[in-house]
Amino acid sequence: MLPAGSPRYVVLSGGVGGAKFALGLSRVLRPEQLTIIANTGDDFTHLGLAISPDLDTLMYTLAGMVNEQTGWGCRDETWSCLAGLEALGAETWFRLGDRDLATHLERTRLLATGQTLTQVTRHLCAQLGVAVNLLPMSDAPIRTLIDSDAGTLAFQDYFVRRRAEPRVTGLRYDGATRAPPTAALASLLTDPDLAAIFIAPSNPYLSIDPILAIPSLAAALRSSAAPVIAISPIVGGRALKGPTAKIMGELGVPVTAGAIAHHYRDLLDGYILDDSDRAEADALLAGGLAVGATHTVMTTLEDRMHLARFALGFAAPR
Repeated sequence: MLPAGSPRYVVLSGGVGGAKFALGLSRVLRPEQLTIIANTGDDFTHLGLAISPDLDTLMYTLAGMVNEQTGWGCRDETWSCLAGLEALGAETWFRLGDRDLATHLERTRLLATGQTLTQVTRHLCAQLGVAVNLLPMSDAPIRTLIDSDAGTLAFQDYFVRRRAEPRVTGLRYDGATRAPPTAALASLLTDPDLAAIFIAPSNPYLSIDPILAIPSLAAALRSSAAPVIAISPIVGGRALKGPTAKIMGELGVPVTAGAIAHHYRDLLDGYILDDSDRAEADALLAGGLAVGATHTVMTTLEDRMHLARFALGFAAPR
């Protein structure tokens, strides 16, 4: 346990981009100082298994076993089970490697015993040597639904099976209004030693909004004494990963770092954007938002640690 007065930090995160930032923070903070709140709007049941893609990407990244080429899944993965499933005519559009399957099998087994997703996640993290506190946003099911020109689609149908090709007209987070945050998270957000809450550079619509759609959680963030600081996922007018820019364009939102700040406007105390977007800082500063600019593209571990240190310094009292 940390002594009283030791700063603690919370990160709201999706998968790949958020996991890079979380890894950077985990290398410059003690494990007890860091809690990561993972989006579970992507969760679904496939082949009878409970799959939590963002939780797993975060867990694998923090465990040092993520596939660095894709940013998700396990390094040095094998695919024997998937090949067998394909031969049997099973659905294989959602690719599950052999090592990854072990995670889903064990999660499904433990959930069936009555354990919560929080309890199961803690167990899996402990087994993989992840000391950082990784929590799902809720133990209740919340499912992201995409309204599109192809109809209403479940998240994985839109994102994986259809490769995010349908045009997005709106998004919904089914179950969010009825879902409480985890008990551990609710107490953490009122911790007097909470020094900052970071919104990772994740897709705001697919990764962060499902978390913020939980009413009591959003209220706790707004009332927290700790500053809420977002990191832009847009760099130089484009998204480095995933369909963020595509969705923004389809919803009629300018693909700019400033538009992301505006999206979170009622939550933020501070905003970090990339050096390439410094020209947008003045307008944000004029609106009363503290703004910092640095290199935010996280290609290497050093990049991730640099952004983590910058964010911690930016959040420090002045």
